Amino acid sequence: MTTITITLPDERLQELKETASKLKVSPEELVRVSIEDLLTRPADAFQRAVDYVLKKNAALYERLA
Repeated sequence: MTTITITLPDERLQELKETASKLKVSPEELVRVSIEDLLTRPADAFQRAVDYVLKKNAALYERLA
């Protein structure tokens, strides 16, 4: 098994911790399961999700660039 490291804004990390706590799992487990779910979805559903996130956060991404 390989370990990866990601960077999250503090507010997103807090949201991740709160959501994981509500689900009674660790934040790491929540992320792992979420990634597994994402990778097992059909490709077209994934593309719709990507398009939605990119459109929704376009202004933020421009400010961060």
